[in-house]
Amino acid sequence: MATLSFRAVEKKYGAVAVLHRVDLEVADGEFIVLVGPSGCGKSTLLRCIAGLEEVTSGELHIGPRCVNTVAPRDRDVAMVFQSYALYPHMTVRENMGFALRLRGDPDVDARVSAAAGPLGLLPLLDRLPKELSGGQRQRVAMGRAIVRRPQVFLFDEPLSNLDASLRTSVRVELKRQHQALRTTTVYVTHDQTEALTLADRIVVLNHGVVQQVGTPDELYSEPANRFVAGFIGSPAMNFLNELAPGVTLGVRPEAVVLGEGAIRGHVEVVERLGFESHVHLRVGNEAVVARVEGAVPSGEVRLSFRRTYRFDAAGGARLADQEALDTN
Repeated sequence: MATLSFRAVEKKYGAVAVLHRVDLEVADGEFIVLVGPSGCGKSTLLRCIAGLEEVTSGELHIGPRCVNTVAPRDRDVAMVFQSYALYPHMTVRENMGFALRLRGDPDVDARVSAAAGPLGLLPLLDRLPKELSGGQRQRVAMGRAIVRRPQVFLFDEPLSNLDASLRTSVRVELKRQHQALRTTTVYVTHDQTEALTLADRIVVLNHGVVQQVGTPDELYSEPANRFVAGFIGSPAMNFLNELAPGVTLGVRPEAVVLGEGAIRGHVEVVERLGFESHVHLRVGNEAVVARVEGAVPSGEVRLSFRRTYRFDAAGGARLADQEALDTN
């Protein structure tokens, strides 16, 4: 296991900068999740760690060693790709043990079996990839990384090809494996549930710039700016410009209280999700989503906000908060 350190790391393709002076410290054994919109630089950052992309400037350290010029095979990292990248002519056992055999490890079979057990792969060791489901293939890809016992695990959207139920089960297995192994892990995803449930800390990127680094609770409750506030959370934070001139108000859906207060709204659509409902309202000319449990009103309603966030209307910077708002 090892720490990771990014010191003013930049990545450019010609004149186009993809990463802008990234400074980040990852503790030994930490599970870091990189999130952000498509093209924000999260996969590029992961590939820089693996050595699949060269750092343009700055320093990248794995443990005490600067690895800017170290070949990928010598960085002692294991990467799990979105596409599984299994050898189709090899069995599960052969896929998982391939890297160990290349380096002459004497305990290939024992290490493969040890990794296959917790992943539920022992009955599948003699099958070919074409005989496996998508979830099973992804577990094989994970097992192939685990048997190497690297200093760092790298995951590039490994669950995006799986259906919802498989994503849940494999995500739980990922969390269980990390708790057992405590190997430093960097994980890229666009899925908020994965980020919030897996991460010790989350790194939010936009246009190659780190917007905020913090625990899932910190990013959800104390976003640094409007971008982070709008990106973290589902349903997304409501943003209102008409209730406080010159300021953009942010309101989490669960902070919208229906049936009381001086703000007037009109219920347009209700999404019933079993244990809760998402109520889509119109407040003036703006849309608001409320997350409610129990009975759902219809038509014209009164509402208030338990807590609001305030952002600069021009630049999106976070301003001092107000605890509640229930007036026009």
